[in-house]
Amino acid sequence: MAWLRREPTGVGDLTVRAVLFKGTRDLLPIYALYGVLFADHGLSTAQISLLLAIWSVTAFLLEVPSGAWADTVSRRGLLVLSCLLQAACFALWMLAPSFAGFALGFLVWGVAGALESGTFEALIYDDLVARGESSAYARIMGWARGAQESTVLVAIVAAAPLFAVGGYALVGWVSVGVGLLHTLTALALPSAPVAISATAVDDLDDEPAPGPVPHVKPGAVPAVSPRTDSPGSTASRYLGMLKTGLSEALHVRRVRRGVLLGALLYGVTAFDEYFGLLAVSGGASTSTSALLVGVTVAGSLIGSLLAGRTEVVSARTLAIALFVAGILFIAGAAAVGVATGPTLVWVGFIGIGIAYGIDFNAEVIAGARLQDAIEGPARATVTSVSGLLSEIVALGVFAFVAVATQWFAMSTTIAMLGSVLLVAAVLTPSWLPPRHVAERDRTENEIP
Repeated sequence: MAWLRREPTGVGDLTVRAVLFKGTRDLLPIYALYGVLFADHGLSTAQISLLLAIWSVTAFLLEVPSGAWADTVSRRGLLVLSCLLQAACFALWMLAPSFAGFALGFLVWGVAGALESGTFEALIYDDLVARGESSAYARIMGWARGAQESTVLVAIVAAAPLFAVGGYALVGWVSVGVGLLHTLTALALPSAPVAISATAVDDLDDEPAPGPVPHVKPGAVPAVSPRTDSPGSTASRYLGMLKTGLSEALHVRRVRRGVLLGALLYGVTAFDEYFGLLAVSGGASTSTSALLVGVTVAGSLIGSLLAGRTEVVSARTLAIALFVAGILFIAGAAAVGVATGPTLVWVGFIGIGIAYGIDFNAEVIAGARLQDAIEGPARATVTSVSGLLSEIVALGVFAFVAVATQWFAMSTTIAMLGSVLLVAAVLTPSWLPPRHVAERDRTENEIP
């Protein structure tokens, strides 16, 4: 327990803590079975869809407000609260397995997700700024994302034997236990200060023409903004952070473009919800479809782990990689659609897996460049704006599939979604923020 109470002693120690936090976040066997859990308790498809909508809308509405809160109070404290709320969701499902209980659980889970989104990234980046090690951010995020993808697989595989032994109760309470373990990993995260004084809040209302917005140079110890216990002061600070974060996300061009690019790259990964259906449409059995989906997860895992090495690539190189990913994705989905045997289905999913990995890799890089571009105190708020927009992209993907599958086969519909990767490739050279602060300083003053 002493390890939980002390601050990280170096970048390696911080990496371990970040990996443990993200790795335990989705180590939830309930993931694999909650849809069946709802159905087995008498819920209709419409009711299940309503539950998912409650989850999504809650996170959507609170995404940016919670980001501003993370810039106002302790980020580590909010992450601890997020973990506890996530565990509470599954406890509610076990204690009150009804539509009302499930709905309340999803409401709580939506709040938990909103509190975590943007907060974790801002906390890690500001801690690295305080250490003069901001260049390590992409590597840490890549390892953390890789851990998250790995534990999703572990949780899904573990669900079947857990259910065989103890049914939904064992699966659910194990998920509650994992949520509490996740809380311990949040306690081990650093209590990093924000990387700029709160007195600079008004400086980012607009992007001035005479020169760039002041920023904290690598290696500089960030100023910690003063905080008081006065409710009025806290409310004022919150509103200031919300205004500042939105202003920077909307009015500073390199930040705005980074927010949009990150949202596009992450939001489009919502197409992974249909990989199982794509596999079955190509003739794969239910068990084989799980293995084919595993190929895509392996792609995302490898792409995430390589982000620390590829973060140095130029925007043009990343654009080429995304273009290749788009072609592979489209060709892979099309191959599954015309397959007359298992070989072509596997070839198609390997192509999709490679494309998926490239997209994940690019998303981590874009996230790191966005953190480099943010120069105001409302880092979590700006990051949450990107999260909010990614939800909009994901909703667009869901709506597109719902409509397109009325006229086209699943393989054709999924192949058309690959065009989004081609669009991202075209936008990347101009939308990806520069990597180095020194490089930003050499650019011309930007006026939105």
